[in-house]
Amino acid sequence: MTGEPNSAPSGRPAVVLLSGGLDSTTVLAVAKREGYTPHAMTFRYGQRHSVEIDAARRVAHAMGVAHHVVVDIDLRQWGGSALTADMAVPKDRDVDQSANEIPVTYVPARNTIFLSFALAWAEVLGADAIFIGVNALDYSGYPDCRPEYVAAFEQMANLATAAGVQGTSRLRIHAPLQHLTKAQIVTLGQGLGVDYSLTTSCYDPAADGTACGHCDACQLRLRGFADAGARDPIAYAS
Repeated sequence: MTGEPNSAPSGRPAVVLLSGGLDSTTVLAVAKREGYTPHAMTFRYGQRHSVEIDAARRVAHAMGVAHHVVVDIDLRQWGGSALTADMAVPKDRDVDQSANEIPVTYVPARNTIFLSFALAWAEVLGADAIFIGVNALDYSGYPDCRPEYVAAFEQMANLATAAGVQGTSRLRIHAPLQHLTKAQIVTLGQGLGVDYSLTTSCYDPAADGTACGHCDACQLRLRGFADAGARDPIAYAS
């Protein structure tokens, strides 16, 4: 695990899961708006590329997080996803028709793994808040993005921690984008001054970081900006 301390002011600490994408960057801005001092956690988990990790570092630096850690875990050991195994990333799918299917880009138990790491760090920090950018409306094919999953993890977290058992504090999982469309997320972020040129969302970018424009994540992102009447500031291959 590597860490990058910053000189952000002290305040109520919160752990923010930061992938470097549109959603997690917006969530970071929301956490700051709500008065938290964010501690950002990013994962190098064996995904197809390091572009999103670079994006997370840019975002963390630009938005002045108190501390940014990059955690190394290797989910390639068992694969099971187009993001962690030798499987093709789907392109040009109809994301509306396939929204209720679990896609091959789903990484088994990924959010549970990520939230567990965030929970451990939150205990050390004395934080009672974890922020995650899950979203159930635009793309509901991921089982670990549903509201009932977030609620269940929060309940488990308060059974599994010293603070929860001792009753000194109750941890809350914040998922402020849960019921927003991508267009609403873009609009929210713009209102909070988010610089989306620092982010990336593509599952299969080129070596130089250029987004493919055809995977599910790119399609949803492009449609979100279009529906919000805005221009996506990142580069696309086509």
